[in-house]
Amino acid sequence: MRYASGLVVGSFAPLHPGHQLVIETARAACDRVTVMTWANPDIATMPTSVRAGWVRRLYPDVEVLAFEAAECPPDDAPDAVQRAFTASRLPHPVDAVFTSEAYGEALAAHLGAVHVSVDPARERVPLSGTQIRADLPGHMEHLDPVVRAHFVERVVFLGAESTGKSTLAQAVAEALDEPYVEEVGRTLWVAADGDLPLADYVTICREHVALEDAAAERARRFVFVDTNAITTQQYAFFFFGTCPPEVQAYADRCRERYTHVFVCAADIPFDQDGTRVHPQVQQYMDGAIRNDLTIRGIPYTVVGGTLAERVAAVRAALGA
Repeated sequence: MRYASGLVVGSFAPLHPGHQLVIETARAACDRVTVMTWANPDIATMPTSVRAGWVRRLYPDVEVLAFEAAECPPDDAPDAVQRAFTASRLPHPVDAVFTSEAYGEALAAHLGAVHVSVDPARERVPLSGTQIRADLPGHMEHLDPVVRAHFVERVVFLGAESTGKSTLAQAVAEALDEPYVEEVGRTLWVAADGDLPLADYVTICREHVALEDAAAERARRFVFVDTNAITTQQYAFFFFGTCPPEVQAYADRCRERYTHVFVCAADIPFDQDGTRVHPQVQQYMDGAIRNDLTIRGIPYTVVGGTLAERVAAVRAALGA
């Protein structure tokens, strides 16, 4: 049967194939689909804005209504309260409510709509959000790459120039068969023969983050990143005595963006390949980066020694 307007309600914590089956069933049967999502209390590891973003990204034709915890009834509120809230926030009537849960029948009746039950026995998709949350690493493969990217552990390697960051990041990525994100700043620096205007530092941050996000969607558990905006900020201050606010904003977000931070020790010979500045700059930048991390309260692990020793230390720290 065809419906003019359908409704799907859920917390989508996280959005998984079972939820997607409900949404896709509604899309196939309706001219317009509205998805409503909220949680009270909100879920710190995947807040409402993130969960709504998954739905918007995967289903751009769907109307997504997301509500912050402060404006919603508690999750343990009676079903009647949840039904009343849903009705009060719907901007238009709906003809059908699509769910795989027992509450669907009463919600549909409250809204004057038909209830369409989708795989209530979990035969087509034998998976639930509760199962996934109980063992997220064990269920990562079941999540859409857009969703999985949010939970991927971002591992960043920092340090002064010629401390082996790129070599180590690539080596660990290769050992674990996970994506590696190159240092955009170095690529642009070499292309410009070391003459980068300050405005390009914003470009470095923007392009680097875009590469990271794309890599996260290809990852299973980890993405390995060569340098981040904290280093870009430090070089801006070093060369220009100032730093664009946009770069500082990117640097400020580094605290929440990376799960693991490794600082490569300056314990290997300085390799002047024609693109690097000077060993004294290496010493300065090593201290500046560590000091910045300390001020921000970002925990980090220093790795040194041979490449094999560094790889082993990183893998041990990651439990991989």
